[in-house]
Amino acid sequence: MPLFRVTVKRSRSTNGVRIEAGMHVEIPSSSFSNPVTTNGGQVVADAFYRIYGIDIKKAGALNMSDLDVQKIG
Repeated sequence: MPLFRVTVKRSRSTNGVRIEAGMHVEIPSSSFSNPVTTNGGQVVADAFYRIYGIDIKKAGALNMSDLDVQKIG
């Protein structure tokens, strides 16, 4: 089962949501596909909400321009 680390590339504040560069979540997956582009990135959005209490979709940052994905396991 692969493990992915998704990290915010740059700080920004959009729609009242502040994200900081370096914020990251680790997501286990049963698939080898990029979790940001799979199923609309819902597992990534859920993880950021669970850990930081922010809605990364509302911030408009649920994309590969703002997030870095690394397979770590």
